[in-house]
Parts: sequence; C-alpha cells; structure tokens
Amino acid sequence: MLGFALRLAARVPFLFVAGRLYGAETVGRFALAVVVVELAALLATLGMKRGLAQALSETDRPHAHVAWDALAVALLAAVVASGLLFCFPRIMDPAGTVTGPAAWLPAIVVAIAWSDVSLAALAFRHDVRATVTARAIVEPWTISISATLLWFVEPRAGLEIAYMLSMVAAMIASMVPFVRSYGLPHGWTPHLAKILSLARRNMPLAGADAIEWATRNVDRFLVGQLFAPTIVGIYYMAQQIASLPGRLKTSFDPILGPVIATSLARGDRQAVAAHIRQVGFWIMAAQGALALMGSIPGKAVMGTVGPQFVAGTAALAFLLLGEVLASMGAVSESALVYIARHRNLLISATMLTFQVGLSLALVFGMRGLGWPADYQAAGPAVALMTSLLLTSILRSRLLAHLLGAPVSGVRWPLIWAASVAAAVGGAFTALPHRLEWAELAFGLPAIAGSYAFVLWRWAFGPSDRALFQKKPSLPAVQQDFAASKN
Repeated sequence: MLGFALRLAARVPFLFVAGRLYGAETVGRFALAVVVVELAALLATLGMKRGLAQALSETDRPHAHVAWDALAVALLAAVVASGLLFCFPRIMDPAGTVTGPAAWLPAIVVAIAWSDVSLAALAFRHDVRATVTARAIVEPWTISISATLLWFVEPRAGLEIAYMLSMVAAMIASMVPFVRSYGLPHGWTPHLAKILSLARRNMPLAGADAIEWATRNVDRFLVGQLFAPTIVGIYYMAQQIASLPGRLKTSFDPILGPVIATSLARGDRQAVAAHIRQVGFWIMAAQGALALMGSIPGKAVMGTVGPQFVAGTAALAFLLLGEVLASMGAVSESALVYIARHRNLLISATMLTFQVGLSLALVFGMRGLGWPADYQAAGPAVALMTSLLLTSILRSRLLAHLLGAPVSGVRWPLIWAASVAAAVGGAFTALPHRLEWAELAFGLPAIAGSYAFVLWRWAFGPSDRALFQKKPSLPAVQQDFAASKN
C-alpha cells in the first residue's frame, strides 16, 4: 500500500513536466515509441513475471540456478527483440523522426526485462521492498528529475533519454537485492534444454501477458495511427492519469502471485478464492476512490498538466471507469494463469479482438457524423471500458466455477460510497469557474474522505481493517475467513 502511494506521488511530477514543458506533440511521439519498446520487453520475459513463482515452487534444483536460467532466457529474448527494433525503427515511429539519442531506445529492452524477472524472483521470497524501491521510488523519480533537467539541453529527445535512464536505474535497483538474495551463479551452467523447456512452458503466460498488455495499450496505438501526434499526446496523458489507479493491482502482484501459487500447490482452492475476494475488494475500493477523484473534477485534473490537455477529459472519465470495472478480472487472472492458462488466453484474445473492432467502429462512426477529433479519440476509451467489463465477468465466473467458490469482491457499500462521494464532488464542480482551484484543493479531499468514511463504516470487516494494522489480529482474520468460506 505504501509502495502504491509512493508510486502515485512520484508519477504525477512526470506528467506535469511532460505536459507543461514538452507539450502534446512531443509527448505523442514519445508515447508511440514507448508503447512498442514496452511490448518488446514484455515479450522478452516470456511470461516469467508470473510463471517464475510456479517454476520455483515446483523445482528440485537450487532456486538460484532456476532464477539465473530465467535471466538467461530473458537476455536472449531481449537481444532478439532489440535487434528487430534497431532494424525496423519505423515500428516505433512511422514518420521516421526518431533520430539522435532517441534512436537508442530499443537498447533499453534488456534492462526492462531483467528488472521484471529479478523482481519476480524476489517476490517468490516475499521481498516486496525491492519492488517498491525499484518501481515506486527509483523509476518514477528518475524519469521525473531527468525529464526536467534534459528539457534545458535536449528538449526534442529529453523524454526518451529520461525514460532510458529510469529503466537502467530500475534495473540496478532490482539486480542488487536479487544478487544479495540469490547470490551469483556459482556452480551454475546454463542448460539449453531446461531453458527452452522453461520458455515453452511459459508460452501461455507470455501470450496472456502480451494480450493483457495489448488490451491496455492498443487504444493508444490505434489513436496514434488514426490521429495527429498532438491528439496522441492528449490521449496519452489521459491514459497515464487513468492508469494510476491500475497500478494498485501491480502493487499487490509481488505478494498475491506467490501466495496463490503456494495455496494451489497445497490444493487449498478455498483459500485461493478467499484471497481473490478480499484483494479484489481492496483494489476495487481504492480504484473507485481514485476514479471519482479523477473524473468528477476531470477538466481541472487535465488542466493541471496543461490547458491543451483539457480536450482529453471525456477519454479520462471512460478510462478511469474502465479501471474500476477491470478490477475483478485482473485479480481473477492472477489465479487463472495457474489453473486455466489456455482458457484465460482465449478470453483475452477474444476480448482484444472485440476491443479493436469496437474502437474502429466508434472512431469511423463519429468521423462519418462529422464529430470533432477529440470526441472521436474517446472512442477507443469507450471500447476499452466495455471490453474490460466483459472480461471481468467472464474471468470471475470461470474462476468461481474452477475453484468451486465465489470470487467476486463486489460489496453493496461500494455503491453507497460512490453515490455519496459523487454528490459531494458535484457540489464542488458547481462552483464558479474562477474557483476551479477549489475543486482540487478542497474537492478532492472531500470526495476521498466521504468515500472512505462510508467504506470504513459499512464495508470493512475485521480482516480488512487488519490490513492497516502493523500486526494483524489472527483470531479476527480466521473468523472473517471462516465466514467468507461459509
């Protein structure tokens, strides 16, 4: 929870710097290049961000050898992916304007892949501190500070250079605790057959990761193909603000994945269902608060990063709602990737196809009606929201069937809290335009406070409150867990 708060606080300065100093057009070019690099890095991990926990829990070999096998696989795959991007740079920039230092962006794929794999290995040993340090402190603050300083010396490629620096810094922050925990590979010899077996076994996971990533980023890619860089920059900024609530789920990944893998290894499927229900509620509740805080005073929020970004307010609202609707699907997938990999992959692929088709239909439909470009650009956001809702329904129902227990974390007080917070926020948005600053200064705390009060009073049980205690009360957790099983 602290890591999520730190990551949230550290990411906001980068958005402000990118919007105010670099402008929408430069941000748009940067967004298109990064979306390709991040996909290449994700594919280079070959599903080991989540598959490594299961490999470590089932092996008889020394854990250090298995972890270094995974790093070797990631290195080989990352080199291949980087080479392809160097050979075909127009994949990152169809206009061919990426030159100078920004042209070295593909080289950073190795750093991203190694950071992800090493943090996954540390997560198996319940070392969440390393993930918090690398992802919530080192990475976001490095890119924010670097982007600010580079604007004075390299305003055209400053964002790309800052991004590369942040990824290298995150890799160092990941590898240092990894080496301390697992040690150097003494007595380890890479076994090609075992490495290929590990990669082949993780292909369904790699496919699921790639499709899940594509679900959250294909909208940006489509906007990049259909609109000018300025529109892309505006949409990217709305997407980045909306993705901040989604990062809460990734904050739980380092501990949720190993816990689920361990419970499944014991054959305790009821425990898995209980974990999914409770974590799903926590994530949904927190994302609901952030969605309300971002969408009710949406114009003021987008205006903070620059007046030209206010045009992305509609897209921001749909994207924030999509994050809330995606909660149960994302948490359910944490278990499905272990017990129903291929069916989970089929759901992801089907819904991605649906999302792309609906995005194109909405954009060209609005274009045919003569709607403004900023309205058209909200089409992919609507398609994403719809796709995430359907995906959550399909995944949660499949998981409940497989586990033989309910997994939904939805509780009625969530609706009550959202209604109260919406009424409070609506009162602040009704203020005169000259008092728009009050929407953020006083409206945001009021929305969050009213929402949290209702949840704490009527939605939280003993085990939920134990999350905020330094040492949870074991009887209370056991009592609440037993009630949830019944």
